[in-house]
Amino acid sequence: MAEQGPFRIAAIELDEHSVVRRTREIEQEREIAIYDLLEANSFAPVGSPGGPYDLVLSVAENRLVFDIRLNGQPHGKVMLSLTPFRRIVKDYFLICESYYKAIRNAPPSQIEALDMGRRGLHDEGSVLLKERLEGKIAVDFDTARRLFTLICVLHLKG
Repeated sequence: MAEQGPFRIAAIELDEHSVVRRTREIEQEREIAIYDLLEANSFAPVGSPGGPYDLVLSVAENRLVFDIRLNGQPHGKVMLSLTPFRRIVKDYFLICESYYKAIRNAPPSQIEALDMGRRGLHDEGSVLLKERLEGKIAVDFDTARRLFTLICVLHLKG
């Protein structure tokens, strides 16, 4: 991994105590998002002198919690309401489910259309996350995309 500077996530953990079920496809997306996030990201908590940071993502009381740690010590928490994300996450999982089913036997045109819809919703969620973090944590679009994937994983509850 290339040196990315001090404003980056060096380690990430999902507090998954409430996650009940996960498909093989979703587990694979989680693994890829974490790998890609750790390979390259831009993460700058406002007012922080720099990291690199360890991040624990969790959900508590309908809030997404970014528990930021520096050198193993608490460095700050940012909490965002999950309410603005609910529709996008729900729609994203519905289209992902259709996409994964289509891969098995649908014509390429249908698979491509579903994939375009899936990517469009993912982009919409990423933009929303970037906006909601504004003034709290500066992230680039690619970092927001990977974090949005992980937020979706945390939404999986039975």
